[in-house]
Amino acid sequence: MTEIKVLGGLDQISPEQWDACAGAHNPTISHAFLSAMEDSGSVGQQAGWVPRHLAVFDGAGDLAAAAPLYLKSHSYGEYVFDWGWADAFERAGGRYYPKLQCSVPFTPVSGPRLLLRPDAEPQYADALVGGLIQVCEQLDVSSLHVTFPTETEWQRFGDQGFLQRTGEQFHWFNDGYASFDDFLSQLSSRKRKNIRKEREKVAEYGFEFKALNGDDLNDQAWDAFYDFYCNTSDKKWGQAYLNREFFTLLSEKMADRIVLIMVYDGDRIVAGALNILGSDALFGRNWGCSEDYRFLHFECCYYQAIDYAIAHGLKRVEAGAQGPHKLQRGYLPVRTYSAHWIRDPGLRNAVENYLKSERLHIDDEIEILNEHSPFRKQN
Repeated sequence: MTEIKVLGGLDQISPEQWDACAGAHNPTISHAFLSAMEDSGSVGQQAGWVPRHLAVFDGAGDLAAAAPLYLKSHSYGEYVFDWGWADAFERAGGRYYPKLQCSVPFTPVSGPRLLLRPDAEPQYADALVGGLIQVCEQLDVSSLHVTFPTETEWQRFGDQGFLQRTGEQFHWFNDGYASFDDFLSQLSSRKRKNIRKEREKVAEYGFEFKALNGDDLNDQAWDAFYDFYCNTSDKKWGQAYLNREFFTLLSEKMADRIVLIMVYDGDRIVAGALNILGSDALFGRNWGCSEDYRFLHFECCYYQAIDYAIAHGLKRVEAGAQGPHKLQRGYLPVRTYSAHWIRDPGLRNAVENYLKSERLHIDDEIEILNEHSPFRKQN
């Protein structure tokens, strides 16, 4: 007999049980990553991300399946935008918030959202989907949004009546390259020259780049990076989602899964980029610098990540949300997915019609972008 529970925090389940369902492939859904947000207070009542994780237990009382779930009072930190839906619904007299969000907070990384223990029957995935809808009804919320699931999960949600949405990111793929120059050799002459010019310009600054991982991570680097992160957040969003304690806990809980690329000008740290290390991919997350240096963002976030992926045999680099400028630097467009359950029939119909045209637009855009790929055309 299965039992479904709503957990008010990851402290209510052991890391071993959660990670048995989450797996080791993508660290952003690990107990360590998610609990670092909760334990630091970056996620919680004050932040408007209240944990309501769904847990399905088997007949032996062990966790068989789970889903990271949050009750939200706003739409910040999601990277799949529904501000227009909320505005339209509330202007029509509805109440859009609170809503439920099945996702990894502040993290536009695709990965499993229906976490199943490897030996669990497929029926547990259906139990999770049914449980998510049940929680929506119990909490009397307007909607449930599953962001950045896998394509297989997206199809499962669609089969269960969820509205399907697509988006776009840019990823770099490792075609067995032996070096950065080997990768460059596959680009068109013009794109290859542009990248070399950008890297040469950065080299003129005389900076030293260090990829810190594991025991190499230290408070000096984290303090500097947090300042950079806050500066970038102030410019983009007006506030930093993550506090300093989060990065301390991240270092304590999963230092072996962190790649912090720091830029040194002598003894002074001038920039940094945070990456999460998966089993076969590098996930770019946050970046910042002390002052503007031409092309340093591209070098620190894109080219250093490619260097690291090649050196460590990783299959791809996911460079985060948005950014068509990544195309000319070897990052290709890929689809991302989200699924949406909306209670109000009027709002649901309006959103469904919108998503039909949006999916076509995304398909067309990806096709056009691929036609302008920086890679040499094969005869």
